[in-house]
Amino acid sequence: MDQGLVIPEDTRDATKWGLSPRQLGRIQGLVVSGFGHLPVTRALFLKLDRPGGGWLKALEKVAPITPATGRLNRSTAIAFTCAGLKRLGFSDTADIPAFALPFREGMHQPDRRRRLGDEEKNGTVIPGGPLWSGDPAATPQTVHVLLLLYAADEADLADWCAQVMATLEPAGVSLVRHLDLSLRLDPDGRAREHFGFADGFSQPVPYLAGPDSADPGGGHAARDPWHGVPMGEVLMSYTNAHDEAAPAPIVQRPADIAAKHPDLKPGGAPEGFLDLGADGSYLVVRELRQEVAAFWNSLDVAARTLGCPGIDADWLADRIVGREHDGDLLCPAGAHKTVNGQPANAVGFFREDFHGLGCPLGSHVRRANPRDGLAATEADRSALFNAANNHRILRRGRKYGETIANRLEDDGKERGLLFMCLNTDIVRQFEFIQQTWLLNRNFAGLYGETDPLLGPKGPFTIPKDPLRLKVEVETYVKMVGGDYFFLPSLPALKFMADLT
Repeated sequence: MDQGLVIPEDTRDATKWGLSPRQLGRIQGLVVSGFGHLPVTRALFLKLDRPGGGWLKALEKVAPITPATGRLNRSTAIAFTCAGLKRLGFSDTADIPAFALPFREGMHQPDRRRRLGDEEKNGTVIPGGPLWSGDPAATPQTVHVLLLLYAADEADLADWCAQVMATLEPAGVSLVRHLDLSLRLDPDGRAREHFGFADGFSQPVPYLAGPDSADPGGGHAARDPWHGVPMGEVLMSYTNAHDEAAPAPIVQRPADIAAKHPDLKPGGAPEGFLDLGADGSYLVVRELRQEVAAFWNSLDVAARTLGCPGIDADWLADRIVGREHDGDLLCPAGAHKTVNGQPANAVGFFREDFHGLGCPLGSHVRRANPRDGLAATEADRSALFNAANNHRILRRGRKYGETIANRLEDDGKERGLLFMCLNTDIVRQFEFIQQTWLLNRNFAGLYGETDPLLGPKGPFTIPKDPLRLKVEVETYVKMVGGDYFFLPSLPALKFMADLT
């Protein structure tokens, strides 16, 4: 799925997007790399049984949060729900209002849940409703903190996790849930999600725009013409796609406390105020369960129903995703040729596949990132392409569960993807993609259809010449839980550790 695994070696890490060593030292390493060199991960969903941030100092001794300055044999990332910030000691009236409204309300606020399509009647949520979130009124399991531990092998990861929890539990932190995540590679070296598709392509590539590039020691990473997005789309306080500093939570503290945290004034916050958001981001997390056998059995039935020569379940699956199994983007001639061993992504839909005869108009990858494909004329192409890039998200997901042995036999085991993405404007970025593109029933001139991979049961049109094909697709992916998290910078994390 283009919900997005990280790929094992992200060559885009090499330049660190032109950020200076000072900037990289403030940013969590998850932002710039996804730790693709560390194949195993455990996601620990934590609950804070006691108020205050003292436990963060205990955590620092066994699992220090990894900065973006280098490559280590173990790496750690951390993020907090709004409820988690309150448990740390953030004031509900003075501090929390500084954070973005979607983060404060949470993913399960009723109107938001409807817009995101997370309703049981759609079949897109597990039976009984979501299991976990930061909102105790919305789900049975309450999560305050997401702690991600990355390691080179499973034995080391297990020992490390045991050590971490043995340290945190006496400090008033309990484990609510955990998921073992991985980047298990196929013999061809590709990371595949459970339906069998190579994943993790077409990521945005941030670049410094505006005054941010003036940071001493920073560089000017070239803007990727297809996937370049301003740094402020990923990190708060940097210039974003609207040519303004991405809004960040700024909180007031007495002068003596503010003086203890000079690193929280990188943008010149007013006297007595601290910029908690600078070099931080919002992390969207969604646990998505994949029903693999249902997916392939359903497509087998659909292919037989069509009864067209050369069309089988694999052919239909490629059109639903919009890529071949190895990740190559579909086009009218078949699929775009790989470039340097990777699927070609410097591709626009307007000139290459306007009518969707290769990559269907309603396919998952075309809905998730329409590029210039929504332009009506050549004159509109550039504007529509730039507009589409204003909604990009940086994906950091990994899969969980065993690879199914026989894709047609349900073995009863749970498997799926822990979708994670970074953005600074949850409404304009993640929620826009989910609501306006993936779940839009009138997307790209279609009628009554939604994303054939993530949406509810419904029709899916495959344009062909001279006659289109239309099949009914089931719901193959169900949301287990999720919420919006704040991923702080390392200086902000030190401030949080001092809260009582």
